[in-house]
Amino acid sequence: MTSTPKRTSVGSAIFYSLAFLTGSYFIFAAIQGDYGVFRRVQIEAEADMLRSELDEISAQVAAYENKTHRLSDDYLDVDLLDEQTREVLGYVRSDEIVIR
Repeated sequence: MTSTPKRTSVGSAIFYSLAFLTGSYFIFAAIQGDYGVFRRVQIEAEADMLRSELDEISAQVAAYENKTHRLSDDYLDVDLLDEQTREVLGYVRSDEIVIR
């Protein structure tokens, strides 16, 4: 009779310790794992950074598209053409003075 309760207490101790270790592992994995809370925070921060970078690049693309449209054959902006000619080719009018 005394061996049965002792066996039950040892068995239940093993069961509870295994249950505790298994629960601890899953809690650790939920926080620190590849799909855990900390990784999610990192991914959200990276997504915010990439969104802001996308906004900057979209603004640059819009500016380049505007310049391209203004220099196209259908619509020619003479002032922009003059500015680009001066900047790229270094042209200067005869009545201007160049200061370096």
